[in-house]
Amino acid sequence: MSKPQNPVQMAVIGAAHGIKGELRVKSFTGDPLALADYGPLYARDGRAFQIVDIRPANTVVVVRFKGVNDRNAAEALAGTELFVDRSVLPDEGEEDEFYHADLVGLEVKDDTGAVVGKVVAVHNFGGGDILDVTLAGRKGVLIPFTQAAVPEVSIAGGFVRVDPAAAGLVEDEDGEPPDDNSFDPRGRPRGPRDAGGNR
Repeated sequence: MSKPQNPVQMAVIGAAHGIKGELRVKSFTGDPLALADYGPLYARDGRAFQIVDIRPANTVVVVRFKGVNDRNAAEALAGTELFVDRSVLPDEGEEDEFYHADLVGLEVKDDTGAVVGKVVAVHNFGGGDILDVTLAGRKGVLIPFTQAAVPEVSIAGGFVRVDPAAAGLVEDEDGEPPDDNSFDPRGRPRGPRDAGGNR
């Protein structure tokens, strides 16, 4: 197989580990050791990497790739992202589990069924998955990928349905913008007075 047509990132190579060409690899699979089960991994430029040996090490795995035999060769690979083609990943899973690659490109529909945008990326900055959506006339709106904000996902239908209120796309239910006078800086000490605070 050559460079994946529909790539899904499985891992990223970190620092060299020892002098015999081993590397620390951050795996994005459910079981980090399962990284070896997907066959060859591919870099963005199409280079193939075959795992010869893999073992756990704290929050990463230590991997020996075929053809990487010394520390210099290993150091040259630091930061390389590793991918497989979506077709080699299993389709079965729980009802509410999705591959990020399957969500990208789906239409975004509102609660009336009207198409309002498209999913362009899925991010996770540590607080949960977030859909990056382009809406008509807007650039890059972020929507939390929660059951409340995105109550329906249909991969086969090619869309996700969002609840505009839960997704933060509409103003308050009463139609009024938030009250600008609701924050009182004197209500909470903000630092010493000689530093510009109100204490």
